[in-house]
Amino acid sequence: MTEPSYLAAVRESYDTVAADYTRLVKEPAELDPVSRAMLAAFAELAALLGPVADLGCGPGKVTAHLAALGVPVFGVDVSPRMIELARAAYPELRFTVGSMTALDIADGELGGILAYYTTHHTPPQWLPTVFAEFHRTLAPGGRLMLAGHVGNGEHLRPTRAYGDHPVSYESHLLPPDRIAELLHRAGLVVTTRVVQEPDGGVKRRAGTFLAYKPE
Repeated sequence: MTEPSYLAAVRESYDTVAADYTRLVKEPAELDPVSRAMLAAFAELAALLGPVADLGCGPGKVTAHLAALGVPVFGVDVSPRMIELARAAYPELRFTVGSMTALDIADGELGGILAYYTTHHTPPQWLPTVFAEFHRTLAPGGRLMLAGHVGNGEHLRPTRAYGDHPVSYESHLLPPDRIAELLHRAGLVVTTRVVQEPDGGVKRRAGTFLAYKPE
């Protein structure tokens, strides 16, 4: 499959900001209580099911957090520079370069998938492809946690980010109901939805979804 054009912007942007992103983004232990609780819940659900892929793992902070919770996890990211930083910081874990649109993972190989603040860079027309990859690579009974920015269909085009570096990626803030619908169409069963409104710990509306692939 030909790579979607938007991935080049995402790759180049995160290669550019990688060092400052790593410095500026919170450690998982510093997240708000709800976010920490959802990660802990996912870890408990997925820990015994087989390998877990942290898709869009960035510099590996959340990957390492899951590993510390007993999850057999590895990381995948479209940015080679992010993967370099993750490997340097956590040499005991496995990190590979890859895209959520065409995962180099066998059918039914995964016990779990974490997509943590990554899919909002995916144009809505490509989300069915991404979610179909989630379904394909999950084993029956495998668990998914998807978390990210949500909204009312806003399309954001920032020009600078993370240390004032130039970026060209875009963000698509879909309504939570739309995300849940797309997961359902991909054959995944959503069991939990949590929407966090902006407050002291959450700067933008965020949604977290727990789902599984039916047996």
